[in-house]
Amino acid sequence: MRSDALKKKAPIRSLLHATGVSPEELHKPFIGLASSFTDLVPGHVDMRSLERAIEKGIHAGGGVSFTFGLPAICDGIAMGHNGMHYSLPSRELIADAVETMAEAHQLDGLVLLTACDKITPGMLMAAARLNIPAIVVTAGPMLTGCYKMTRLDLVHDTFEADAAYKQGKISKAELDNLALNACPGAGACSGMFTANTMACSAEALGMSLPYCGTALAVSSKKKMIAYESGKRAVELVGKNLTPRKIMTLKAFRNAIRLDMALGGSTNAVLHLTAIAHEAGIELPVELFDRIGKATPHIASIRPGGNHFMEDLEHAGGVPGALHVLSRFLLNNPTVSGLTIKQIAAAGEVFDKEVIRPLTHPYHKQGSLAVLKGNLAPEGSVVKQTAVSAKMMKHTGPAKVFDSEDAAQRAILAGKVKPGDVVVIRYEGPKGGPGMREMLYPTSAIAGMGMAESVALITDGRFSGGTRGPCIGHVSPEAAEGGPIAAVEDGDIIEIDIPNRKLHLKLSDNEIDVRLAQWKEPKPKFTKGWLARYQRMVTSASTGAVLK
Repeated sequence: MRSDALKKKAPIRSLLHATGVSPEELHKPFIGLASSFTDLVPGHVDMRSLERAIEKGIHAGGGVSFTFGLPAICDGIAMGHNGMHYSLPSRELIADAVETMAEAHQLDGLVLLTACDKITPGMLMAAARLNIPAIVVTAGPMLTGCYKMTRLDLVHDTFEADAAYKQGKISKAELDNLALNACPGAGACSGMFTANTMACSAEALGMSLPYCGTALAVSSKKKMIAYESGKRAVELVGKNLTPRKIMTLKAFRNAIRLDMALGGSTNAVLHLTAIAHEAGIELPVELFDRIGKATPHIASIRPGGNHFMEDLEHAGGVPGALHVLSRFLLNNPTVSGLTIKQIAAAGEVFDKEVIRPLTHPYHKQGSLAVLKGNLAPEGSVVKQTAVSAKMMKHTGPAKVFDSEDAAQRAILAGKVKPGDVVVIRYEGPKGGPGMREMLYPTSAIAGMGMAESVALITDGRFSGGTRGPCIGHVSPEAAEGGPIAAVEDGDIIEIDIPNRKLHLKLSDNEIDVRLAQWKEPKPKFTKGWLARYQRMVTSASTGAVLK
């Protein structure tokens, strides 16, 4: 075992005994429990009970557990101010922290307890990088909110409601009641937003036990899965079943397939690409588009639909969806000991409206589309299943803003009109820095009733809760001198999602002339780790990983 390097040395044994490790336990595998518990984040507040369940499982399996903590950011709380600069970069911090603890203490295996948007991919990146036996436990979705017998979620009923209130469409009392009831307790927000997209992806990758991705945060089922994951971590050490044996190209293709079928977040492109990078696998953005075109959209969950994560859980969870998709799947091992095909074969669907058959999908194609053109030579991403038929093609004049904040002020002031194409730039991985999520402007557009008349494009990114014709990850970004830096107010932009086109109606020569006059902006941060991040981060088209 890796930990034998510690146990052979008397001084280290003495220090381990000081922590309470007995002489008998020195002969057992050392399993690190990487926990992202915090009181600050709804998806993570209930993790103490899951830590206990995992610890019990590790000890029942014959291992010794060692818990250590990791940072966790709630994008909803961090959004709309300087805090959002830290969200995507925290993914790299988390991966580095797990690597640091596992290598410094020569742990034999890991249980990665996670929930929200950047924490899950950060932990999966660490697992791929370290390549020691590891298993992921996602803490589970939040229950659906309820007010006046209407089911609620965070995005539609607070972010979009906030814009509706500012337009005088609802009262302050109504807004306050929605805020009070939209998030009823622990768990990752109740739609197929980024946290739940990545939880389902972890299961499809084979890194979580079956049903982990949708088992609710407050359920006894989740605690049972946590316990079994602890036991299984010890078995993985005994079998030397390491992450790179599981997270193969086949596994990533399966995860992309599931995301497309379930209506997953655009952020899945960033995160799966980054995880694959750590596993030594290249995932070009074109692969997402090819798989999306060939994958029916079989589950319509918020923000694009009216179902919620608890509906998906009760309808059959990820195994139920995999069962429907079984003919598309590439067989691959998983941490459970079963292959993905075996899990799919055992899966059942209990509600064929929540998880539809291939013969009756919500859309013929999957959730995400990759658009290219002279405005995005390296690609851009849109959640096409959350776009109305009316806006699948749109041509309009650009309204250009050099920050999310400027765009938000203009939208709320009524300066954006039906037909416009809002362009928000200098919000990419380097320019942001940190590629801030833009749920405030997209929700404002939707809440003001313009989701079917106004498009938005950005070199930044969106929340998994964004709906409407919102195109993100435009690459190269403005801060790197990409074509989006050349756009001026009034320029005509053509969006054609069915034909995967994002085009600025200017000649190549005019774009080149404008870019020749472009000057690289001064860094927004000159101290702290974000200053280092903006120097080292790569394009969104390569997962925004660090050089």
